[in-house]
Amino acid sequence: MKVGVLALQGAVAEHIRSIEQAGATGVIVKRVEQLEELDGLIIPGGESTTIGKLMRKYDFIDAVRQFSAQGKPIFGTCAGLIVLAERIEGQDDAHLGLMDMTVARNAFGRQRESFETDLPVKGIEEPIRAVFIRAPLITQVGPEVEVLSTFNGEIVTARQGHLLAASYHPELTDDYRLHQYFLDMIKASANVER
Repeated sequence: MKVGVLALQGAVAEHIRSIEQAGATGVIVKRVEQLEELDGLIIPGGESTTIGKLMRKYDFIDAVRQFSAQGKPIFGTCAGLIVLAERIEGQDDAHLGLMDMTVARNAFGRQRESFETDLPVKGIEEPIRAVFIRAPLITQVGPEVEVLSTFNGEIVTARQGHLLAASYHPELTDDYRLHQYFLDMIKASANVER
């Protein structure tokens, strides 16, 4: 199983490490053509406006939409969650517009308000370690979106079919269970030979 990490910005090496600890092959994705060989894709954290601009510059927007249209799983973390969203508060345009949710950028405040916590996630037995850094929040979800976890009553992990989104950075810990959850989504999708 090959899982790509979009390498335009963000914690790419850390995601590759987590993917490999969870038992799959990690691929650093810098070119659109690489998407063809992948079973799943992670859009990492960073700065969502910059990631969106770079995705447009290197023709990733339509390519990732087509990847999603094939039912191939996509996992967005922190800024990657914003890139997946259909609606961004205070912004007219979305980036990929794939997930039926509204998000607020930097909802937890600036860098100094960053924190770590043990977070219960539906479908994972014990709480996972979650690192929140200038994290966004999911403020509203559509009927097809399943809320997997909340923090202080706010949605921080959600899933819509083959799409997974987390407000935090699971790759910055040694706990790779959310990546394992994503790999299980890929295995369950029709795109992986059993």
